Amino acid sequence: MILSRIVVWLARMLALLGGIVLIAVIIMTVASITGRAFVRFGLGPVPGDFELVQAGVGFAVFAFLPWCQLNRGHATVDILTVFFSRRVNHIIDLVTELLMTLAIGLIAWQLYYGMRDKLAYGETSFILQFPQWWPYAACFMASVIAAIVSVYMVAVRFNELRTGAPIAVSGQGSMH
Repeated sequence: MILSRIVVWLARMLALLGGIVLIAVIIMTVASITGRAFVRFGLGPVPGDFELVQAGVGFAVFAFLPWCQLNRGHATVDILTVFFSRRVNHIIDLVTELLMTLAIGLIAWQLYYGMRDKLAYGETSFILQFPQWWPYAACFMASVIAAIVSVYMVAVRFNELRTGAPIAVSGQGSMH
């Protein structure tokens, strides 16, 4: 139970952080567009706005991934599975969790190597000149948490297959 609480807390806090970053990106975008509209009054766009949008939205995507994984928020197609037995559906759920875990692990691995390359070459953004490894590091850390949540969800799906009963992890989300 304590592991479940830790995983849910990690996923929730990361999703909240991603939401805060996304709200900041939205506010900055509105300020930049407003500044462009009122250039004649001495305002202007936010310098490097597109760089900040890229970094912020990229992080937000990875920040939401663990919460989505935890709550079974990924797209599913239930056209055929409704005709299958509960056991077959549990097997399908376990296989899809395993595949998702492999995909998230591969993404985390590639983000790590991308971050190392950006750090080694000292790449910076064009306008703001912030190191390009910073957004990679933020996305990498979020992907590591997503991988932890995904491994946990494989264990949950395995227990569902073993016991035959669905297990609610966070009390939210959909149960198929």
